[in-house]
Amino acid sequence: MALHQTITVLNALDSAYVNGKQVKQLFAEYPAVKVEIQKVEGEKGSTEFVKITIPGSEGKLGGGSAPTFGIVGRLGGIGARPSRIGLVSDADGAVAAIASALKLADMQTKGDVLLGDVLVTTHICPDAPTLPHEPVDFMDSPVDILQMNEHEVLPEMEAVLSIDTTKGNRVVNHKGIAISPTVKEGYILRVSEDLLRIKEMTTGQYPVTFPVTTQDITPYGNGLYHINSILQPAVATSAPVVGLAITAQSMVPGCGTGASHEVDIAQAVRFAIETAKEVTQGTCSFYNEAEFAKITELYGSMSVLQTLGKPAVTSQ
Repeated sequence: MALHQTITVLNALDSAYVNGKQVKQLFAEYPAVKVEIQKVEGEKGSTEFVKITIPGSEGKLGGGSAPTFGIVGRLGGIGARPSRIGLVSDADGAVAAIASALKLADMQTKGDVLLGDVLVTTHICPDAPTLPHEPVDFMDSPVDILQMNEHEVLPEMEAVLSIDTTKGNRVVNHKGIAISPTVKEGYILRVSEDLLRIKEMTTGQYPVTFPVTTQDITPYGNGLYHINSILQPAVATSAPVVGLAITAQSMVPGCGTGASHEVDIAQAVRFAIETAKEVTQGTCSFYNEAEFAKITELYGSMSVLQTLGKPAVTSQ
């Protein structure tokens, strides 16, 4: 069950001393799975990026043609030490991503190998800074969003599921998980019917979605309000991106501790696993290709929204 992997990863990350090497150790008994760790220094400290590769039976890494799926665990940091003691709410994205990889690795040893390759990326920082934000404080990161995207959004990913804690707001008043509309090359497209079906199946409930604004899909650093960084991977790829939000009924700051709910994270893991199965075997699409071609024909490219835009004009 996904809950087992979720609890295993929660226990591993809930430490002031955790690092990428300990994450890599979780996969020691899975020789087919490759784990790469890279430490990156930023202006506000350092973090360790984690890339986990789970090869498919007909994946491109082995010369096959099955689609490659990407899971990104998006966050500022898993801890805010020394100002906060313990695992912060913002860590849920990293926990869910690593637990998804751990479940896929375990499935392989039991004969359940996905057709396509799955690439899982996130980063580990137990002492990240915090950042003032309305309505509640965010977690900040030791590295900037461009560095995150460089290490976490890989060109091989043909569809990207970005998992992020999304509790510090007033627009998603639901405890559990919610999915976003698909974002591709500056367009906010309709919510994928396939993903709605998978969400109904994995939660046993009506599907919950969350609103996305134009501001949310533009890069950090442009001075605009963003709900959080859940859709920042969309500024760094032409692949379709969907946000998988771990949510709460009440407003919970990203730097809050004691706020990670293992059952909710496990819901996100189950959704990610089932989506990985279907994307890599071609039975789940993040967007309608014909519809995207039509909207592009009618209105042109919206890729400017993947950039910082025009510089502000100052009066002389």
